[in-house]
Amino acid sequence: MRTRVKICGMTRRQDADFAAKSGADAIGLVFYPPSPRAVSIAQAKQVVDGLAPFVSVVALFVDPAPELVFDCLDALAIDIIQFHGDEPASFCEQFGKPYVKAIRMKPGTDLIALAQQYASAKALLLDAYQPGVPGGTGQSFDWSMIADVGMPLILAGGLNADNVQQAIQQVRPFAVDVSGGVESEKGIKSHDKISAFMREVANA
Repeated sequence: MRTRVKICGMTRRQDADFAAKSGADAIGLVFYPPSPRAVSIAQAKQVVDGLAPFVSVVALFVDPAPELVFDCLDALAIDIIQFHGDEPASFCEQFGKPYVKAIRMKPGTDLIALAQQYASAKALLLDAYQPGVPGGTGQSFDWSMIADVGMPLILAGGLNADNVQQAIQQVRPFAVDVSGGVESEKGIKSHDKISAFMREVANA
C-alpha cells in the first residue's frame, strides 16, 4: 500500500507548488496565530489559489472560534479540516467537512477509546505530546504505543528524511505528516529536504 504524504505549515506558494510536483498528496495551512507557521486567510489564498489538481488542502485549527473555521471555508477551497486542540467530536462535525483529529501521544493514551469517541473522523493524526504545546514540536514519540484502531492513522511528530522509512516500516500508517523536518527555517520549506523526504517514503 502506498503511504500518503501531507506537508504541513505552508506559507509560500513556491513551496506548495514544489510539494505538489514532488508527489505530496496534501498540503497543510495553519490557522493558529501563536504558531510561527500561521497564515491569514489572505496569505492562504495566495498559497493555494490555482494549486495543481489532486492535491488536498488541509486547514489546521487549535480550539478555534467556529466563526474562524466558517470564514476559512467560505474564502478558500478547503478539502479537509484538521483539529489539533481539545475539540469534542460534536464541535468537529458542525462544519460539514471531512475532518482529521490530532491526538497527542503520551503514556496511557487509549487510542481505541479515542477512535470510538471520534468515529466520525476520517483519520486520527498521531503527534508527540509536549505540555502546553498543541503540535509541531519537532519531537517523535514511542511508536510502539500505536494500536490498530480500525481507522486510518496519520503519523506525525519529528519525521524527516532520516527516520521516515523506519517509521513507515514499523507503524504502516495510512499517511505521514511532516512540517519542520522539511524546513530550512520555520515556515520556509527546503526543496532539497522535500525531495529527500519523498524519496525515503517511496523507498519504504
